[in-house]
Amino acid sequence: MLKISLAQINPTVGDLAGNTRKILEYTAKAQKAGAQLVVFPELAVCGYPPEDLLLKKHFIADNIKALDALAKKIRGLSVITGFVDSDAVGKIYNAAAIISDGKVQNVYYKQELPNYGVFDEKRYFSTGGNSGIWMINGVKIGINICEDIWIDGAVYQAQVKAGAKILINISSSPYHAGKLKIRQDLLARRARETKTHLVYVNSVGGQDELVFDGGSMIVSPSGDLEACAKQFEEDLLTVDISANHGKISPVLDDAHEIYKALVVGTRDYASKNGFKKVALGLSGGVDSALVACIACDAFGPENVTAISMPSTFNTKATRQDAKALAKNLKIDFKEIPIKRVFASYLKMMVPHFCGLPVDCAEENIQARIRGNILMALANKFGWLILTTGNKSEMAVGYCTLYGDMSGGYAVIKDVFKTKVYELARFRNSMSRQVLIPKSILLRAPSAELRRDQTDEETLGPYEILDKILIAYIEGHASPQDIISLGVDAKLVWQTVRLVDANEYKRRQAPPGVKITPCAFGKDWRLPITNRYKEF
Repeated sequence: MLKISLAQINPTVGDLAGNTRKILEYTAKAQKAGAQLVVFPELAVCGYPPEDLLLKKHFIADNIKALDALAKKIRGLSVITGFVDSDAVGKIYNAAAIISDGKVQNVYYKQELPNYGVFDEKRYFSTGGNSGIWMINGVKIGINICEDIWIDGAVYQAQVKAGAKILINISSSPYHAGKLKIRQDLLARRARETKTHLVYVNSVGGQDELVFDGGSMIVSPSGDLEACAKQFEEDLLTVDISANHGKISPVLDDAHEIYKALVVGTRDYASKNGFKKVALGLSGGVDSALVACIACDAFGPENVTAISMPSTFNTKATRQDAKALAKNLKIDFKEIPIKRVFASYLKMMVPHFCGLPVDCAEENIQARIRGNILMALANKFGWLILTTGNKSEMAVGYCTLYGDMSGGYAVIKDVFKTKVYELARFRNSMSRQVLIPKSILLRAPSAELRRDQTDEETLGPYEILDKILIAYIEGHASPQDIISLGVDAKLVWQTVRLVDANEYKRRQAPPGVKITPCAFGKDWRLPITNRYKEF
């Protein structure tokens, strides 16, 4: 019927020249592979999501100029790619261009605009346009965009009734854990429903907090997976539809998938924003150990610097573990003790703290000293500072504003503490040698801001804390609902209070990789000023 190439590329938002070069590069590869049609992701010309760049008329005009210049270079096959179109009255559209013989032959506009979670498409785009039906090499195809295939009875049904034998969906679908399986199940259901081949092309790569995981695929009319591209990597998948077979890349298991998302998201955030080297505070705890591993895999050990900043309260064991981890990873390691600086702070504050008990104020001074040191190094050497706080801590505010929250990118801000341990063990299993010392994985977690401090004495066991947090944040469950699951009521109420009270901190945290369906950021928009209390 038709030989199609699925071009799974990693565009950069706003890089019109770079994105169109990449489209041309993959078009040439597809032509060499004998494809009659090559398909690119949603908004591939301008990158996804362009957000408020879409409010700039000159951005829209430049993206259309880039598409027209691209089209003039397309000969010998057809190309479908996403871009932003506009009409005479200034409305703009999430669009798919059909290109052949050196020009744009037709354009389809997305009909179903998502407006939930991280999506704000109704803020920008209008709907309208034609049916999305075209003949390519004698085959009638229906073209639609991302959400158009997710909504029951949407435009895809009309396209099939109009005679489409192949449905092509171009997408930029953000990742969260388990998303590939959700997509495969949906597309299999749609293929069986419509009795057509369904071609799905997804973006890959990181964009701010989002990661696009690829996994572009072709599903047969019976719902069978015929071909599937790699996860988290650029790929070109060329399939002769009539042959009913193609390459099916292995599916990563859960831990590997999440770890890969963290690496890609961190790598692309840094590289797309011009950073070549990164640094982090290495405490000897599991969170910073995992972030150090991710950094090494993202940038190479030669581009990672770890800084240990021990105080009076850091044990010999954690200091040794930090050094051992840095040695195992072969990264640059610096130790900058903060005892004298901390003592100077305390001396300076004596007239003001006089007669008051020692509490979190003194503890947080240490974290803020460390934050200042990291940012001073970042300014001097042009490094991107990676923060090391996890989602459990961010949720309940067990972190120091302008202290350990200081930095440019929060690598594991969407990773619950129990998942941090799982990923750390997974990373060890990937290597011939144990990278993260076992003592780090076995030691009770502690902020080490006072003697004999443990996280559990403040937050309760992480296994129970995370159960509460997942129900409250991911499931939007009420405290009573969580208590009914058999969780200690006192701990539930304490945790809910902490989550609600610490929105102001989360709003000031750096961006970080989204790996859950409800990450802090666009997914979670709790008002800071909020008198509705659930207790």
